[in-house]
Amino acid sequence: MDLSNENVIHIKNREIEYLQFRRLLEYPEVMHAYSLGMNTNFRTAKSGNEYEKAIEDYKKLCNAIGLNYKNIVKPVQCHTNEVKIVDELFERPDIGMQRYARTDGLITNKKDMILSTTNADCILFLFYDTVKKVIANVHSGWRGTLTRISVKTIEKMKQQYNCNPEDIIVCICPSIRKCHFEVEIDVKDLFEKEFQDIKEINSIIEEKVPNKKWHIDTIEINKILMQREGIKEENIIDSKICSVCNKELVHSYRAEGKSFALNTALLTLK
Repeated sequence: MDLSNENVIHIKNREIEYLQFRRLLEYPEVMHAYSLGMNTNFRTAKSGNEYEKAIEDYKKLCNAIGLNYKNIVKPVQCHTNEVKIVDELFERPDIGMQRYARTDGLITNKKDMILSTTNADCILFLFYDTVKKVIANVHSGWRGTLTRISVKTIEKMKQQYNCNPEDIIVCICPSIRKCHFEVEIDVKDLFEKEFQDIKEINSIIEEKVPNKKWHIDTIEINKILMQREGIKEENIIDSKICSVCNKELVHSYRAEGKSFALNTALLTLK
C-alpha cells in the first residue's frame, strides 16, 4: 500500500516506513517525518521493553532522515492545550521529563532539537514559520480541539517570536476523520456549544440516524480556527489520510482497542 498523494510522499526504507510533506520538503532547513507501519510503537513508558522498543524505533526513523535520536524532545501528552517553549536539552534524548508534563505542544527556534509528538487517531500539527524560522509540533485530540490548542500555538508563536501567521505553514498528519469519529450526545453537545460561532457547524457535526450518534469533522474545525488567526488557506497542508481507514499502516485507537500502539511525528530545524 502506498499512501502518497498530492500533499505527502510515502517512503519505504529498509528498516522503517514514513510520510513526508511535499511542502515542507521545499525548505532544506527543516527536517520532518511521520512514522508508518504496524511494527513500530513510539510509546515511551519509563521502564521495560516498551521504552526500549520506542527508542529503537526512534533511532530507525531518525537514521532514515539523517538525524540523531539523542536530540529528541518529547512531552507527556495529556489532552491539554498546554504549549511550551523548548530552549535547551536537559537529557539526551529528552523524553517524558517533568518539565513537559501535561504538555501537548512544543515550540522552538533552536536548531537540532527534534520535537516529537505521538498519536493513534488524534491530530498532530506541524507548524513552520518560513520567515522567523520557528517550528511547533502539536498534539490535538478532540479535547485539544475543544480547548483550541491550535489557536494557542499560533498565539504563542506570535507572542514569543513575533511570528506573522501569514508566514506559517501548518501540516496535518494522518488522524481519525469525520468518516470514523463517531461520538455520543455528550461530546456532540460540547462541540455545538463551543463552536456555535462557526456558521458551518451544522454540516461539521452530522447525525447518524437511526443509531443516535454523531460524526464530527475536527479537521475542518481546526482549519477554520487557524484561518481566523491569519493562517492562509493555501498554507494549511492536509495529509488527507484517515488513521482508521488506513489501519494497516497507521496506528489507531479506534481500530486496535486498548492495546493500541503509537505513531510519531518528528520536526526539527537544521
